[in-house]
Amino acid sequence: MDQREFARRRRQFMRMIGRESIAILPAAPVRHRNADIEYPYRQDSHFHYLTGFGEPEAVAALLPGRAQGEFVMFVREHDPLRESWDGAWAGTDGAVARHGADDAFPIEDIDDILPGLLENRERIFYSMGRHPDFDPRVLGWVNALRAQGRDGATGPQEFVALNHVLDDMRLFKSRAEQVRLRRAARITVDAHRRVMRFAQPGRMEYEVMAELTHEFRAHNADFSYPPIVAAGANACVMHYRRNDQRLEDGALLLVDAGCECEYYASDVTRTVPIGGRFSPAQRAVYEVVLEAQLAAIEKVRAGNHWNDPHEAAVRVITQGLVRLGLLAGPLARLLRQEAYAPFFGHRTGHWLGLDVHDVGDYRVGGEWRVFEPGMALTVEPGIYIRPGPRVPREFWNIGVRIEDDVLVTAGAPEVLTAALEKTPDAVERLMGAA
Repeated sequence: MDQREFARRRRQFMRMIGRESIAILPAAPVRHRNADIEYPYRQDSHFHYLTGFGEPEAVAALLPGRAQGEFVMFVREHDPLRESWDGAWAGTDGAVARHGADDAFPIEDIDDILPGLLENRERIFYSMGRHPDFDPRVLGWVNALRAQGRDGATGPQEFVALNHVLDDMRLFKSRAEQVRLRRAARITVDAHRRVMRFAQPGRMEYEVMAELTHEFRAHNADFSYPPIVAAGANACVMHYRRNDQRLEDGALLLVDAGCECEYYASDVTRTVPIGGRFSPAQRAVYEVVLEAQLAAIEKVRAGNHWNDPHEAAVRVITQGLVRLGLLAGPLARLLRQEAYAPFFGHRTGHWLGLDVHDVGDYRVGGEWRVFEPGMALTVEPGIYIRPGPRVPREFWNIGVRIEDDVLVTAGAPEVLTAALEKTPDAVERLMGAA
């Protein structure tokens, strides 16, 4: 992403926090999988959003109105030996030249320099609790300044949660962010198509996951969350993760998988018939879920509120469960009693962006948040039918979820993953192409 995008965000952020403030953002730490083996490094989303800097052992400080420069970074200085193992680092010179810092200092010098930057600032914007190992250092700097009050030093008297400002900024996707969301969506669409053609009886769930991995990595993307590859009864387990069962002919396969590309996430679910043809019961349930999803997507319009899509999906699913013979009674009473909950026990979506479950309040002032252009979210109703005495056997272990990524615009919603087949006929045609 162009560095001008990060500079624009910093300017906007500093306007919002005011000239009396300082913001401190530490980079994500390196995390170990086991022994001395590290997980692939992934930068903290807030830190990335404001800096675009992708290395650990770094701290950014933003100081609105500082004459010597408002954007200060503390980073690893060059170390030829470590860089011979890990690859080149930006160093202080790269932090300035490539990432737009006004000043950059070695991270080892932070205890000597950063307390001075706190002087005469009234408040600190910092995510207390997000980086537990770093919290005591920030508190130590502030307390040391307060102890010097008799000598005329003044330090911040107020802590403000960083997400109070950043979460709302991140909720509205810029044009550059929308481009990346669309790219992540395209890659994910191709991966799901690959899976639909591959999902034949006798194959294993982990083989399906391998197809996803191949498509994502072929585009320099990775999973944005651990995928769910759930065949048969496993599709009724909301966060199924084992992915080790065989695909049985005639069962359904629910695949919930998305990629992260240039830090931006996608999140898509499709449910397909193993063997290529839905049974009558499977198709009947599938069509209810699809109708509910289309009704929910139609509600993703500027001026509507967050709960409108969910309410639309709940109404359609409740009506569908009555048609299927799984519920009985007046619609108003069934809705009031949430009679649908045993079959549809989750919300219809979540915000989407740098995190797959992205930041942003769902309520503001006690009221559901109103959609505005630039917001991105998922729409993902489902029906999950477990065996039971009042459930006809032909519906046992049918789990269907259909999920797409949607962008709020000034007009009709933009379904970022609309290219991926989801009508039952289109799914069957695609699976027959294997």
